[in-house]
Amino acid sequence: MSPTLVTPVHAGDHAAGPDDAPVTLVEYGDYECPHCGRAYPIVRWLQEQMGTELRFVFRNFPLSESHPHAAQAAEAAEAAGEQGAFWAMHGMLFEHQDALGEDDLVRYAGELGLDEGDLASALESGKYEQRVRDDFMDGVRSGVNGTPTFFVNGERFDGDWGDAAGFLRQLRATAGGHTGRHGAR
Repeated sequence: MSPTLVTPVHAGDHAAGPDDAPVTLVEYGDYECPHCGRAYPIVRWLQEQMGTELRFVFRNFPLSESHPHAAQAAEAAEAAGEQGAFWAMHGMLFEHQDALGEDDLVRYAGELGLDEGDLASALESGKYEQRVRDDFMDGVRSGVNGTPTFFVNGERFDGDWGDAAGFLRQLRATAGGHTGRHGAR
């Protein structure tokens, strides 16, 4: 039996898609992880394909031993979220994985039209360190030991996420088995 998500999706999570979607896909990810970088366009494609049948949630799981910029990148995403731009920064970080130093993070904030000073101050003060640490520990308690790790409706997905078409088929099968307002197809 696959491990399950210990902390259910909640209002404090970063979620894209309707709360009542028949499928909730949770990713524990690391902005500096090359595998997460490969997963990023796949997840975007899944979101496009499934539309309102998919709610996507991203939780931070920086593997700081291997990826020295990952934790601060996660903090930058959280700081951008405070300015209403979590998903814009999320995309920017994955699209620029090779440049995640503090100066880069502040520059990205400016490119997104955010307050660079607020973001720099949040990074300097460690304002979001605990939030990132909380996501990480939730992941550990849920059996996450690498990135990306996906959960589909609370159950860890141990299939091949790199096979986008196969992943989509599995998500659609999950959506089809849902008995809520979306019903089976």
